[in-house]
Amino acid sequence: MTATAVEEFDAIVVGGGPAGSTVASAVALRGHRVLLLDQQTFPRYQIGESLLPSTVHGVCRILGVEEEVARAGFKLKRGGTFRWGRNREPWQFSFALSPRLSDPTSFAYQVERARFDAILLDNARRIGVVVREGCRVSDVIADEERVRGVRWTDPDGAPREARARYVVDASGNTSRIHTHVGGKRTYSEFFRNIAVFGYVAGGGRLPKPNDGNIFCAAFDEGWIWYIPLRDDLTSVGAVVSRENTAAVQGDPAAAWRRLIDACPEIRDLVDGAPQATEAPYDQVRIRKDWSYWKSQLWRPGMVLAGDAACFVDPVLSSGVHLACYGALLAARSINTSLAGTVDEARCFEEFEARYRHEYGLFYEFLMSFYDMHQDERSYFWKARKVTNVRTTELEAFVELVGGLASRDAALAGPTQVGTRLTAAATDLDEVVGRLPDSDGLRNPLYEAPTFRQTFREGSVLQERGVFGGPLEEETPLRPGGLVPSDDGLDWVATGP
Repeated sequence: MTATAVEEFDAIVVGGGPAGSTVASAVALRGHRVLLLDQQTFPRYQIGESLLPSTVHGVCRILGVEEEVARAGFKLKRGGTFRWGRNREPWQFSFALSPRLSDPTSFAYQVERARFDAILLDNARRIGVVVREGCRVSDVIADEERVRGVRWTDPDGAPREARARYVVDASGNTSRIHTHVGGKRTYSEFFRNIAVFGYVAGGGRLPKPNDGNIFCAAFDEGWIWYIPLRDDLTSVGAVVSRENTAAVQGDPAAAWRRLIDACPEIRDLVDGAPQATEAPYDQVRIRKDWSYWKSQLWRPGMVLAGDAACFVDPVLSSGVHLACYGALLAARSINTSLAGTVDEARCFEEFEARYRHEYGLFYEFLMSFYDMHQDERSYFWKARKVTNVRTTELEAFVELVGGLASRDAALAGPTQVGTRLTAAATDLDEVVGRLPDSDGLRNPLYEAPTFRQTFREGSVLQERGVFGGPLEEETPLRPGGLVPSDDGLDWVATGP
């Protein structure tokens, strides 16, 4: 191939993380020609190690990679443990207590993302995706009608060009091309935090069978995650307000240790465990943990997925789930449009409506989850009381979900939303208080409407992977909307 040759594909995916690998694989499974470009060479480091069952038993099974992920020996995660809310004792929930999904699929994994992402990317290759690493996408090819392809530089520095019916931007929060779909990124004031994180060699573990749980502990300055990746490796990170940025950036390692020492539950687990020395876990890193969403997620010929589209606070381990779910929605729209069975605009309007709906549910749940933590002494927690959130934040949320993300008429304005979120926080606090007295056969959390609604789509996705379809007939998200095919790779029209 000469430097000026133009290749032709059905879809081009920019980014090889979970979102990129998912959409590329799901489109290739329909026999379409797919090119995937990533500027890095895998395996490469990435944060975000805690998964939800919907990714393991839903997306991975749909893509045909679940068994390989199981053989990788990742740490089993049966649920989550929290020191959060008014009860000073840690509480936990188990995936096995879901009323619809029990053992043996009621678990997820804590993963080293370098290994997990490489498994997904190698699976895409096996399916038939043309994967090229070390390739930096420099521009999008577009005209007035639609996006037509991309230009990139290969590992030798030579300029390349490819055309396709669709371009998917799955290149993450630092995407250089997301602006080509139009619209703007809206950043949340409520979740505008900073995270400082590193790894320890070893560390304590929770009592079995919950020794693989993520442990999230709230303290005066914010909250800390504790993720057991292996017996000899633990991810530990503190999320604090952006007012701490200068102190954290001045000496990240010292700030990390100080924040760990300020949280007794995590300090006790870390006690005696040295900082990890094996690369790439030998660094203390900083990330601006800012939640955001795009006001536009697609245009003819181009669609956003993963962190290129949106990001939400990580306390519920929803990052990889949202990335893979959005990618699967994009793949359904691409597959169905290429097949010509449903109009392109209708396919991608369904993609955007469902993606915003899922993001909006997690965002709303998280605002309520933060609000349930009662600590009036702390600046961090005072600033995150729903009743004190500035109206502009709630207006932005209403704009996010209004007419798309929720079928609930209560989301009519910021006043109603504030009342709704405060009520949800009270509801969550009440069911958490009942967890210690539960009989182990049912989970009070699933009796909270906010919790049940937030994780419903993940359960449906898991059912699709495990049973080949949902246990209950799916209905359109909105009048005239589409529903997924049984295998989850296409849209099916239910009406005119």
